[in-house]
Amino acid sequence: MRKSSMITFSRDTPVVHWCYTLLPAMPTSKKRLNLTLPKDLAVFLKKISLRDDMPQAAKALELIERGLEMEEGVFKKEFVKEIKRREKDHRLIPAEEVFKRLW
Repeated sequence: MRKSSMITFSRDTPVVHWCYTLLPAMPTSKKRLNLTLPKDLAVFLKKISLRDDMPQAAKALELIERGLEMEEGVFKKEFVKEIKRREKDHRLIPAEEVFKRLW
């Protein structure tokens, strides 16, 4: 048995290890995403984040948001084009079928 300040330890003393991944709640409510970047993209991301004086994660998020906005624009264009085509043909098709064809 050994003594340490005010606590007495023996061979049977349990040890508690804390790990942040086992806690019931994460420190943030945001969804986390692990990415592995090819070297050329990692270098590019680092350069533009330094240029814009912002963290790489914030710059990556900004670029992802821009890409999603562009993708949304493409979807909307295709959707409007399909609606106009169907109005021209004067035939009605269920919305489910429209979404199946667009995606």
